Amino acid sequence: MKLSFNTWAYSSFPTMLPNYPLEEVINRLASMGYDGIEIGCASPHAWPDYLSAERRKEILQHLKRNNLNVAAMLPAPGGGPGMNPSSFIKEEREYTVKHYKDVVRLAHDLEAPTVMWLAGWFGFGTTKQDAWNYSLEGLQEVARYAKELGITMVVEPQAADCNLVESADDALLLAEQSGESNVKVMFDTFHALYRNEVPSDYVYRMKDKLQHVHISDNDRLPPGQGSINFDPMLKALKEIEYQGYLSMEIGFHTRSADPDWYAQTSIDYLRGKLADIK
Repeated sequence: MKLSFNTWAYSSFPTMLPNYPLEEVINRLASMGYDGIEIGCASPHAWPDYLSAERRKEILQHLKRNNLNVAAMLPAPGGGPGMNPSSFIKEEREYTVKHYKDVVRLAHDLEAPTVMWLAGWFGFGTTKQDAWNYSLEGLQEVARYAKELGITMVVEPQAADCNLVESADDALLLAEQSGESNVKVMFDTFHALYRNEVPSDYVYRMKDKLQHVHISDNDRLPPGQGSINFDPMLKALKEIEYQGYLSMEIGFHTRSADPDWYAQTSIDYLRGKLADIK
């Protein structure tokens, strides 16, 4: 298992946090000993429209100089443009699919193997089934594009944020219905906790399609700083011979967060835990 850190805490999404240039974030995470960086596709780090071909090459070269891989990439949902693949607005759905393709292309350029599919949300006047169908259609189109570039799409259950794909079963069903071999699943311990579910259960349930894992304690704290017992989940991951990333998606919910503390505290805790697993 490899460790990575998500850039939201060093970015300005979704709160206008103190933010840092991407090269500076790469330097800091590499010096802490992380294997990878998970890049959120928002400004100032990786909004695709802001990154020229030359700029992408510069970022990739800087990653290689620091021996840091891009573990995964994810879009920035919500805000003005919405980026909701389940929207009742046709134009928003079409724009969202285009944005996802742009993220996939960026992932390819930065040699990232994985892009997350955030299935979206539905509101008043839209049925869950209609929203599900919209998301599925978008996923299929993006996955076919991603397959040509060697990228795997992963469906994430987001119970604390969204109301469409909330559980392990939801994610597995959407991935299966896509019919695409490069669509797999992931989970975030934060969302499992929101549902009062046990993270190790997600490991066993998703076993055959598990591609990526987000680590967060309650309140988006570093692992070990909250209420989650990570031992059973880490043992389950070892049991199924999971070889992917454990990626910290934490510390981005408040501008009072110190991203270096979140990153260093997380890697220190998980290094110790992984070394102790028998």
